[in-house]
Amino acid sequence: MSGTRATPLLLTQSQNPCFQSSQSLSSTNGSINCISGRDHESCHVPNPIIDYSMLNSNDCLKRSQAINDLNQACLNYGFFAVTNHGIPDSLIGRVMNWLSKFFNQSDEEKRRYDTNDPTDRIRFRWGGRTQRELLHMRAHPTFHCPTKPADSMVLTEYCERMREMGMQLLRGISKSLGLEECYIENKMKLESGYNVFGPNYYPALSQSSDDKNQIGQFPHRDPGLLVLLAQNVGGGLQIEHQKKWLNADFPPSSIFVIVADHIEILTNGKYKSLLHRVALNSEVERMSLPFFFGPSLDVTVKPEPEFVDDHNPPSYRQMTYKAYLESNDHHVIEARANLNQIRL
Repeated sequence: MSGTRATPLLLTQSQNPCFQSSQSLSSTNGSINCISGRDHESCHVPNPIIDYSMLNSNDCLKRSQAINDLNQACLNYGFFAVTNHGIPDSLIGRVMNWLSKFFNQSDEEKRRYDTNDPTDRIRFRWGGRTQRELLHMRAHPTFHCPTKPADSMVLTEYCERMREMGMQLLRGISKSLGLEECYIENKMKLESGYNVFGPNYYPALSQSSDDKNQIGQFPHRDPGLLVLLAQNVGGGLQIEHQKKWLNADFPPSSIFVIVADHIEILTNGKYKSLLHRVALNSEVERMSLPFFFGPSLDVTVKPEPEFVDDHNPPSYRQMTYKAYLESNDHHVIEARANLNQIRL
């Protein structure tokens, strides 16, 4: 783990072809492609795009279109890419630089946070055979991060922007379900919501590696409401869609959003939590910045009455978000979601 690593390169908005505000969810620059191989037929799946500026527009028609796009994305895919979100490439680049310095520190310095206590506010984890490194930081209600490197305020700023985006997206999702804008916000007590910032570092595969497609993170679903993801290079993330594993090549400078377990529970399965994984098939290092947006720890999450009737009985047991995480040893970001264990 020692030695100097190159600072990750960040794709800029100028490298991204213009997005046209269309009435569909497809994008020429944001395709999802089937993984090649004997067991996979060729296919092309449009990447759902949510124009964030339309979602926040004062123009009722534009906002209505964005809400409809959210409904279609959550109903049919379980993921979408957010464009025109207003978060500067320079801010994401500064976060990448800070994290590159952190992961490039000595093993001794990083091991200060290598703890077996799942309730610790800052945790550093090793990834075993894949050499993945993971940094777990509580981002809300209070923010916590390592003391080194210096200038960690950039992480605070980034998490505040991610939280603001998550709130706006959940308001849009509430409207997409035919509910009041603040429905999810109030039900999940998002003012005190439990948010985690969990950057991952995946080293480059050596040119002599015999396994160019090894899995860096195994198939999993995430607890919480949404996962907001930025990364420094394209590729790596794979999603399951209609029982096929697909490469998610989302537009540069966009934020990729994954529907998580507690949206599925709240909607009684109308919106599904996304099964996804990470493949290490690149000869460049990859850094991802997942922001896990969850309910308040004391909220009891259950299928809400609006999604339950005689033909659609509750499909999940009710449980507080804290109990859900505790039953999973607090593995918010370690691919151990617990959804199957509470299905009725």
